[in-house]
Amino acid sequence: MPVPIPRQRVIPAVENGHDGGAAPRTDRPTGSPTDITRDSAPGGTTGQEAEPASTAGQTTTDATGAPRTTGGPDGTGATPGPAAPTAAEAAEALARIAAGSAAHPGSGQTSTALTLLVIEDDPAGSLNIPSLLDSAELTVRVRTARNLTEAERLLTDDVHCILLDLALPAPGPEDELAVLRHVLRLAPRHAVLALTGAENSARGPEAVRVGAQDFLYRDELDGRLLSRAVRYAVERKRADHAQRQLTESRLRAQENARLERGLLPTPLLEGAPLRFAARYRPGRSRALLGGDFYDTVRTADGTVHAMIGDVCGHGPDEAALGVELRIAWRALTFAGLCGDQLLSTLQKVLENERPDDEIFATLCTVDISPDGRSAGLCLAGHPSPLIARQGHLAELLPYDDNGPALGLLPQARWPRRQVELGRSWSLMLYTDGLIEGRIGAGNQRLGQEGMVSLVRGLLAQGLRGDALLEAAMTEVRALNGGELTDDVAVLLLDRMVPTTR
Repeated sequence: MPVPIPRQRVIPAVENGHDGGAAPRTDRPTGSPTDITRDSAPGGTTGQEAEPASTAGQTTTDATGAPRTTGGPDGTGATPGPAAPTAAEAAEALARIAAGSAAHPGSGQTSTALTLLVIEDDPAGSLNIPSLLDSAELTVRVRTARNLTEAERLLTDDVHCILLDLALPAPGPEDELAVLRHVLRLAPRHAVLALTGAENSARGPEAVRVGAQDFLYRDELDGRLLSRAVRYAVERKRADHAQRQLTESRLRAQENARLERGLLPTPLLEGAPLRFAARYRPGRSRALLGGDFYDTVRTADGTVHAMIGDVCGHGPDEAALGVELRIAWRALTFAGLCGDQLLSTLQKVLENERPDDEIFATLCTVDISPDGRSAGLCLAGHPSPLIARQGHLAELLPYDDNGPALGLLPQARWPRRQVELGRSWSLMLYTDGLIEGRIGAGNQRLGQEGMVSLVRGLLAQGLRGDALLEAAMTEVRALNGGELTDDVAVLLLDRMVPTTR
């Protein structure tokens, strides 16, 4: 069950210095949070720590975290203080606190509202952080932990900074900074200030080198210095986090660029009377690449080889595996392999490179003869290409001899079917993400028949090449009611021979 956090007590800070009459209390329970706030009454008021609930003149916290006095010293009237906020004011103040800032009531100024966790074991009570912060220009909620166990319990998401006494007993092997290393592991997202003595002056810079944002000497500590150090540590931690995110984004961009070069290569079609167009869209939110891949090359005998494939899954591992399969396909194609021999070799590559045995890949390969009138088709669990011949309606190529996906059956075979293309044609290869989108709000999928009908309509409008693919992708997304959930790759080859009279 959750460990309850001790009830917070409020100490209004003195506007013009410390209270001349009240001595600081030293009986504060271990691990109890303390709010340090700024009193905004005209002319300043005396800083008093809240009395127990049974005492007249009790100070409590309202919904905004501001102090409010409920009874006068005589128990009959209210001591002047901030008025209770309305529900709207409370909600607004809570929103400001959640955003990391809060306004001083009545001052018209804004200051940062921070939570400081102090981890120190000071039997003499010489280190009084609330007293130090009374005159600081900062609104701080202070929590105090006497050891690392208490610190772990009090370390919640609303803590902005940790003030750590390096003199605490080490939790592990002998190491001057073992306590700091432990806290850094415990709170990797929090700013940390190291507190040390002047006699151990070398320990402070070493603490910064290990990971603290700054260090302070106990003997030189005052409210103004502590206030600046806390603000600096928090801002530096935020800046470090932002810089780390920027660096990670750049590294991801570089990795995605390398994967893009692998998944989406430049077609090698020099000398071929064909036009090439392609579109690629990953299904993962904010992703640049998925598990789909394609390639097109022309070998020395004039044959044009096209391929499109889909690795199951959507992560970077699948994308990397797609790159390996595409590169292997290009190398094997230039080596003269095709059909069943090529796909059997690709399956061996998949079996040796996939992260687990459940991963498989579908593939479609087309080998277009040098005269462009016929082609050899192999399907490994992949949807059949669409062909639009001049003077005929667009239709799917035969898919009766479709073999299994790569990686499913160890001894599988993939027959190569010869198909006639004609004189002028457009051949579209695609992955199943294009046909698995929904139609409207129901469960009906677009399917291959729906895709054929969609492409026929676009061809009737006179669209070809890039314009055809762009319009097809746009219409499929519109039918789906938004972005598709699966990766989509589409490849289009056109052969247009002028009609002779």
